[in-house]
Amino acid sequence: MRKTLLVLWVMLACGNLWAKALPPGSVPPDDLGKTLAGQQVTVANLHGKVVVISFWATWCGYCMKEMPVLAGLQATANERGYPLQVVEINYEEDHRVFSRATHLLMPKLPGLIMTWDRTGALNKSFGLDGTLPTMIMLHRDGTVADVRVGYAEDMLDSLATEITNLMNEPAPPPLAAAAPPPSGAH
Repeated sequence: MRKTLLVLWVMLACGNLWAKALPPGSVPPDDLGKTLAGQQVTVANLHGKVVVISFWATWCGYCMKEMPVLAGLQATANERGYPLQVVEINYEEDHRVFSRATHLLMPKLPGLIMTWDRTGALNKSFGLDGTLPTMIMLHRDGTVADVRVGYAEDMLDSLATEITNLMNEPAPPPLAAAAPPPSGAH
């Protein structure tokens, strides 16, 4: 009986995570954080690419297993000219840990963009509560395709297939440039 209640509680908790996350088709927040070099990364700057956003931390063993898989997808996409960009957002670790991890990981994981979310604000802006691992996949037009919270290692193949399918979608129209203000406007 206790085991059944525990399973039911976990299912309800996971259901609540999904209810809060941005639904498919919605427009995500533009901000994806800053790189170690201070470069601002935004969804708008990656328009036309499938964007895979993965929140990670050094203490999350599964996150660390996932990174080489995503780096492999990124490398293949880069070699073949496919529209993909993986953005790894470090979740709530201090700058020293983020800096050290980035310096150690980037030579082994080329092509990934690594940014920092010290306070968890980016995670919350996606309607998430900090559960790791978390992956958000965006269509090439920048809208949310899927949000995965707390997935398992045996799901990596299906995630790779889903990302491949997203890359095969037609290219979106270019983003419209902001219209200049009417003449005489102050």
